Amino acid sequence: MSTPRVLYIIACAAGPASQLVRLVEAAVADGWEVCVIATPAAEAGAFIDVPAVEAASGRPVRSDWRRAGEAKRNPPPDAVIVAPMTMNSVNKWAAGIADTYALGLLTEAVGLGLPVVALPFWSTALDAHPATRRSVRVLCDLGVRVLYGPGSWEPHAPGTGGDQLDRYPWRLALETVEELAGSGP
Repeated sequence: MSTPRVLYIIACAAGPASQLVRLVEAAVADGWEVCVIATPAAEAGAFIDVPAVEAASGRPVRSDWRRAGEAKRNPPPDAVIVAPMTMNSVNKWAAGIADTYALGLLTEAVGLGLPVVALPFWSTALDAHPATRRSVRVLCDLGVRVLYGPGSWEPHAPGTGGDQLDRYPWRLALETVEELAGSGP
């Protein structure tokens, strides 16, 4: 029996994170071993249903670095999905700012050449800032598959994010990472 491949799911503090268990369950059903890493704001702000995500993945949700001398807590990833990705995280990541465990892992994943898929979630008002689109371009230039634009994910009008949750394309992120990672686990 082959060992399942490891998928890291990085979750930021945005509305769809409340439904993150949908992505975790789909990935596990597709044969991935799933490790969820939350930004501190996503975990502390109760965006994620931590008990449900931990039950679905069989692993604790992580949001902080391990201490010196502490054993590694997760196996190394074969692929990474960041979803939902916020405007704050895309701008920090593109600028090389790794001030959280989640951003450190994302920065390292790019350097390791891992398949990385990013699924944004922000409003048209945040999207209008030139740093946001510039950061998306930087990540694309680094080889990150950003699911942004027609046919993928498009920004929503300010104040309507809650109306978009059921249409958030979790499955598209999983299908894309599976395509990038090869024939599947």
